[in-house]
Amino acid sequence: METTGITRRRAAERRRDTLERLAAERDVWVSTAHPDHGPHQVPLWFLWDGQALWVCTDAASATVRNVRAEPRVRLALPDTLDVVLLQGEAECFPDQDVPGEAADAFATKFGWDPRTEEGSFVYVRVAPRTVRAWRGTSELRGRVVMRGGAWVE
Repeated sequence: METTGITRRRAAERRRDTLERLAAERDVWVSTAHPDHGPHQVPLWFLWDGQALWVCTDAASATVRNVRAEPRVRLALPDTLDVVLLQGEAECFPDQDVPGEAADAFATKFGWDPRTEEGSFVYVRVAPRTVRAWRGTSELRGRVVMRGGAWVE
């Protein structure tokens, strides 16, 4: 792993950088598992509302099937040099039951509103319980920036 020029950040800096990325980025890898079908991983668009990540996918997808059977999920932003891993429990909202604020913000961010589509979609909300963030091996120690749903000071 490349570490040249990387300065070890304090917890507050990592938290700030993580929150900035969650607000700005579009894509997240969503990892789920089903007791009978095993693991599943897929990239999806996401919205950060300040407390939780929202993704939206087809109601018949493996992601939705898995979350309904096993709500524990892991999420990862797609940069291996600036790692952000999140873990939490997912909650499903059929497109007709999703909170309007979340669906409106999702539609604004992506220019796509699943509520207007013919098919059925499910919004999945994940409130992180654990967040890990690091850049290079010098930051492996102290990489947990959220524990038990609370940001580490």
